[in-house]
Amino acid sequence: MAHALGVERNAILLDPTRYTVPAAFAPLVERRLSHEPIAYITGTRGFWSIDLAIGPGALVPRADSETLLIAAQAHFAGRAPATVLDLGTGPGTLLLAALDEWPAEGLGVDYSPQALSYARANAATLGMTDRTHFVRGSWASAISGQFDLILANPPYIATDETLPREVHDHEPHAALFAGRDGLDDYRILAAQLPALIAPGGAAVIEIGSTQGAPVTALLEAQGLRVALHHDYGGNPRALVATKAAP
Repeated sequence: MAHALGVERNAILLDPTRYTVPAAFAPLVERRLSHEPIAYITGTRGFWSIDLAIGPGALVPRADSETLLIAAQAHFAGRAPATVLDLGTGPGTLLLAALDEWPAEGLGVDYSPQALSYARANAATLGMTDRTHFVRGSWASAISGQFDLILANPPYIATDETLPREVHDHEPHAALFAGRDGLDDYRILAAQLPALIAPGGAAVIEIGSTQGAPVTALLEAQGLRVALHHDYGGNPRALVATKAAP
């Protein structure tokens, strides 16, 4: 209703009798009844300290992904990363939130042209164009160098898992599903990360709530040290991978 009226939600809550239901409201309700995500209907989603433009072709940001920023804050306590890499950036969710947190420069990588178009638009809206660069690629295959902070929210749903209609029917499957066990993309990332983490840096990776042990094993097999962080609901949600001391 607030979106249809073009006002803030709290304005309706404070004085609901001031407003008349607009003609645009009913079509929005019909879209929601077909299980279209609210973020696609309104075209925006708040995440961390920023608002992001969002739509079909880009994964809707989830609040639990903020766990990655909290884990990164803990790792960089008292200092700031100078460079940030976001692998699978989508609409720029993690990268732009990190750049709003620290005065860093960032690189976002995604295979989806649609997602990258949202990411570039969001960077421009947030005044971060000069601090961001986006490239189309499959994980880190198109980049080189080292980064202080690496963020990644890869697909981690097993292909035979049942999802709510608003997710399965509307969000991009390439950003959701990762093989029979949901670990296909972690296997790729685990092999790439050691060469990308700068001295003193960290890779912070989102996981499904049951994937802590298998993904930790993949990372440790590459010589990385791993720490687990839990989300707002107390579920395992992020792994912080660092290079072992020489």
